[in-house]
Amino acid sequence: MIKKMPWWLGGILMALLLLFTFSIFGADRPIGASTYVPYFAGIIFDLDPQKYTYLQKIEAPGAWEGVLLLGVLTGAFLNAIFVTKTFRFTIVPDAWKRYKNNSILSRLFWSFVGGFFLIIGARLAGGCTSGHFLSGMAQTAVSSIIFGAVVLVSLIVTGKRFYKGDANE
Repeated sequence: MIKKMPWWLGGILMALLLLFTFSIFGADRPIGASTYVPYFAGIIFDLDPQKYTYLQKIEAPGAWEGVLLLGVLTGAFLNAIFVTKTFRFTIVPDAWKRYKNNSILSRLFWSFVGGFFLIIGARLAGGCTSGHFLSGMAQTAVSSIIFGAVVLVSLIVTGKRFYKGDANE
């Protein structure tokens, strides 16, 4: 098993990544992920940037985010298989079965609802969750601090409601 990285080393590495990302050698802009969705939709559906002005604003930035997202997906997958050896494919996780039910439709429905509210809130705050938490918090952006506080409170409230029973029962 691989030795755990100290929390402070993770913080230093994250700071270096953010410095690189904001530099002219990196992306020259904050880290984010949600911009790639409309960028990619513009490519696959051959949308006219003259008609959809948001596509004009994200034309250049959107290109590198696909590589970022593919790297995150690949890195997480390889880590789960080779490092932590915890990979398994499941639609209904054990915690969901224990605290809610065994229904695949219920799990997919509530995952969609939760994700929908999260992305609506992030877009209302002017960015995606990764952009707010990684880049916005590092810049002490007010919208990111508010978004982070709302997410934290929402997680606590949702967790209290979700885990209202004792796991050992």
